[in-house]
Formats: sequence, C-alpha cells, structure tokens
Amino acid sequence: MPRKSRKNVGLIGLGIIGTRVAAGLRAAGFQTYLWNRSAKPAPNFLGSPAEVAQVADIIQIFVADAAALFEVLEMMGDALTPEHVVVCCATVGPEAVIEAARFVQGRGAGFLDAPFTGSKVAAEKRELVYYIGGDDAVFQRAKAVLEATSKAIVRIGEIGHAATVKVVTNMISAVTVQTLAEGLAIVQRAGLNPEVLAAAIRENACRSGVVELKLPKMVAGDFEPHFSLKHMFKDVQLGIQMANSLDLEIPVTTVTAGVMFGAMNRGWGDLDFSALYKTYAPHGTEKPAALPAAAPVPVRLASPPVVASAPVAPPAEPRPAVPAVEEKIAKVVELSPASAKAKVPRAVRAADAKPLVGERAEPMEPETPAHPVNVVRRWFVARKGG
Repeated sequence: MPRKSRKNVGLIGLGIIGTRVAAGLRAAGFQTYLWNRSAKPAPNFLGSPAEVAQVADIIQIFVADAAALFEVLEMMGDALTPEHVVVCCATVGPEAVIEAARFVQGRGAGFLDAPFTGSKVAAEKRELVYYIGGDDAVFQRAKAVLEATSKAIVRIGEIGHAATVKVVTNMISAVTVQTLAEGLAIVQRAGLNPEVLAAAIRENACRSGVVELKLPKMVAGDFEPHFSLKHMFKDVQLGIQMANSLDLEIPVTTVTAGVMFGAMNRGWGDLDFSALYKTYAPHGTEKPAALPAAAPVPVRLASPPVVASAPVAPPAEPRPAVPAVEEKIAKVVELSPASAKAKVPRAVRAADAKPLVGERAEPMEPETPAHPVNVVRRWFVARKGG
C-alpha cells in the first residue's frame, strides 16, 4: 500500500470526465489513486474506495447518480477520518448531496458540494468550472486540487446550493439544444444551408456557448458523447422533481424530458444529448423524418362578417395612451442589507392541496423505485433502520 502524502489525491469514477480529470491531476504533479466499479487499466488503480481513502486525504467523486454515490460512501465507511475531504462532483441534486454530506461529516470528514460544468474537451484541457457549496475552511483544504483541473471556481453557498444551480444550468442546456434542433430542422426543411443559421446566430442575442458547441456537431451528424443523453435525461428529471417540490410548473422542461425519453427508447442514450436532433433529421442510411404538415388554423370572428349593405359602424373611441415600457422597468428597487441577506422561505404544498395541472416527473413518476429521488429516500430509510 502506498504511503500517504500531501501530493496524493483520490479519484473515484472513471467515466468520460473522471478519466480526463485524473490525467489532469497527474499532469499537475499529483499522485492520483483511482477506483471504478469496473476495473480500468489505469495507473494507481486500487481495489476499493476504502483503499483510496487510506492513501489520499482529498477524494474527488465522479459518478453518474445518487445510487452510485451512496454505494461509494458505504464502501469507504470507517476509512473516512477528520483528515479527509470528500469532494462530490456528481450531479445528483440537493437532497442526495445533503444526505451524503451528513454521512461523511458523521465520520468527522469534510465535505464539498462541487458539481462542475464543462464537457470532455474542457476536462482534457483542464478547463472545467466547479460550483462550490460548503464551508470555506474545507474548501481551502481542497482548493489546490480543484484549481489543477479548472479555469474557474464559483462559490455558490452552502452544501446543496451548488447542486441546485448545477441541475438548473443543465435544464437550460437541455431545453436550448431541443430548441436548436427544432430550429435547425425548420431551416433545413425550408431548403436553407445550415451555415446561414450558424452565421445568423453568431450575430444574434440567442448565441451561447452550448449553441456554438452543439450546432456544428448536429449539422455534421457527429453525436460522439461529450455529455450523454442518458445523463442529461437524469438531470432534467432531477430538475422536474425540484420544481414539483416547490409547487412550480416548468412545462418547457417537462416537454423536453418527454422528447428525451423518446430518444432514449430509440437507443440513443449513450450518444451526446445533441442527438435530440436525430428525431428530425437522422444521419446515415435512414431518410430524414418528415415534419408533420401544419394543420389549418380555424379563424373565429368576434362578430358576424360585415356585408356590403350593412351600415358602417362609427369609429371607435381612441384608447388612452399606454405608458411607455421604459417607465415601468427603469425603476430600481434597492434592498436593505437585512433584506438582501434574508432567505426566501421554502414553498411547501399544504397536505390537502391538489397537485398542479400536469405536475409529474415525466416520464418516470416519483413512485417508481428507480426515480433519483426515491434512491435517496430508500438509502436514508435503510440507514435509519440500521
């Protein structure tokens, strides 16, 4: 067993990102010790998460979901000590992160809520962006490790806050790519060169990093995974569940989840989530899917149509002038220092209140055992029962 050193770092989860973060840590001079559920031919690959904890005080975890996170923590168990900092880089939502933190802190170790943004290329270039929730003293202990593979670190707040922001940003990315796929399908079906759309977007306010990254790949039919559809689908489900718990309707995200579920059922889960475009224009031997023709919209008249012999109605009274929009938005409300720091109370539905119209964690209901939220609850109940 290797001896502990300040230069020793543990990393658990060798997927698309974890593999590249491990390489980045080695390039930065850290002795990096690894574990993955399926064995990998990687340097310093150890036999269990507990062995990783025995040789490294700072441990980053890159796993796919809450079930995998809790499994890793259970396997580390009593190997965790006050010398350790567990850096949770998994996107599992605030409820799972808070429960994981309780488990780790219950053994005296430090915990950081540290999801990241940036895909495969950013990880290769050591240019991830970490969102950090947690105690500042704990963050300072892990700061050098996080800096080694990132271009920025954004301090979000408490444990669970970073997890919330990460899920929300992934929701925005998912909806953006779905809308981009729809727009690209219209442009191509109208007979325009996709380059025209790309050029227009470059000079338009809708331009964004995710559009610039995904549009060329979608046009080329290149859906090599940078962030897989199955993982984005999981994150969108987490977002829907968060909104439901706060009595919020998020119809655009819910519809996008339904489209993603359909794409998953077509076997595209391991492709990049930009494969949503394949719904409209599959590449390869398949012919592009035909878009349904728009149905004629019936026009209802507010009053019977005017005929030639009918008397002409007198001109309508002029409407009062509407105040300029600028007058409504120019007013700035300054919050007092006390108000600025006040926490917004969490919205909780009354026990006898009816669900919102269309409220559901579509397309997988919360009652489903595999739903991400129920994974957290089962783990918590099992631990309490033990």
